[in-house]
Amino acid sequence: MNSGKQTGGDAKSTGTSVKKTPGGKASPAPVKNDAQHLLLKSNLRQLRLPTMNAEFQPLAREAADSNQSYEQYLLRLTELEVAARATNTLNSRIRQAQFPVHKDLDSYDFSALPSVSKQKVLELARCEWITQHANVCLLGQPGTGKTHLSIAPGLAACREGVRTRFFTAAALVNQLEEAQKKFTLASLLKKLDRIDLLIVDELGYLSFSRSGAELLFQVFADRYERRSLLITSNLSFSDWNQIFQGERMTAALLDRLTHHCYIFEMNGESYRFKQSMKEKQQPAGKS
Repeated sequence: MNSGKQTGGDAKSTGTSVKKTPGGKASPAPVKNDAQHLLLKSNLRQLRLPTMNAEFQPLAREAADSNQSYEQYLLRLTELEVAARATNTLNSRIRQAQFPVHKDLDSYDFSALPSVSKQKVLELARCEWITQHANVCLLGQPGTGKTHLSIAPGLAACREGVRTRFFTAAALVNQLEEAQKKFTLASLLKKLDRIDLLIVDELGYLSFSRSGAELLFQVFADRYERRSLLITSNLSFSDWNQIFQGERMTAALLDRLTHHCYIFEMNGESYRFKQSMKEKQQPAGKS
């Protein structure tokens, strides 16, 4: 009958070692037995713990060298896994948002458009307006940074765990019309409804068919007090009847859209044009 005691020979045969701390506590030592090593890696793969799988050996060596307890070793190992998962989740959320480029608020030149309140724009990055199911409208001339100020809060929302999706107005209408033709419109509308923040850029740059305008109206109206919209447009609200092809539909939409809405008027000289003129005025470099 087994006495429950392990002999020195038995400990040696396991291929593992236990290191004692000055206080008498055991600390993990590197895995030496090939079979155990392969089994552990297999288990970690099955449990879908890739970071722990990659790091358990170097961390075990560090833990043994610094006399860490098993709890300290496991804590560090799980912290790395949690951090890696958070990073992967954020990267996935940003990819799914499909921003054309990545732009943050710290790269926006507020001095180029003094009429835009920097404080109010920075408040958008806190995402409280999204939890309140409010909207944002950025209205103004081309080249004033509307797309930049739509992407930056969108990226901030992704970092806060908000499901976000970026479209140009033309691309969204094209998808809606295509889905209608293929009888998959209900499915697309459900997908859009699950998005917490829907960003629609360049509304008014291109005209839509009557059916396209009606589909876009449906998407916007369905989000009222349930989800958030961020819209950029080169047209003032008074000209939106050009987009939705009728005063009645436009009035109904604006009534819902602007009920809980942060409106930024961004009229000024085009930043791109200004930069282009500045470059032309610079003397040519000497050869």
